[in-house]
Amino acid sequence: MATYTKILFHLVFSTKNRVPVLTEDRRRDLYRYIWGILKNKKCHLYRIGGVRDHVHILTSLHPTICLAGLIKDIKVATSEWMKDNGVFAGFDSWQEGYGAFTHSAGDRDRLIEYIKNQEQHHRDKSFREEYMELLKEAGIEYDERFGI
Repeated sequence: MATYTKILFHLVFSTKNRVPVLTEDRRRDLYRYIWGILKNKKCHLYRIGGVRDHVHILTSLHPTICLAGLIKDIKVATSEWMKDNGVFAGFDSWQEGYGAFTHSAGDRDRLIEYIKNQEQHHRDKSFREEYMELLKEAGIEYDERFGI
């Protein structure tokens, strides 16, 4: 029997200490690089976006791909690429953790628009406020010991 899946993952991770180094002039290059990683792993990218201190990715995972492994691969590869190519002066590393929220196919268009509008969204809301809302929406209890 064939394997069929349709699970959308909304992935969110930030720069270490949320240092605002992801300048607009090179973000598209970063997004293309991440898209290449997802494509090589046979994942489908629906949307990628973010602001100076964090990234949002809406993707589905190929059934053979482990979520934690994918996040690790993205973070390691992009960190090396940014440092080797002098992209985003001041970039040290990504934060240790990440957010991964599952959604149904019916949520796709809403999430695409949400990710598209990150710049506008963050004129009024901090990363912490946004992240707390995502956790609450997903029914995940926040633990202060781990910070955001």
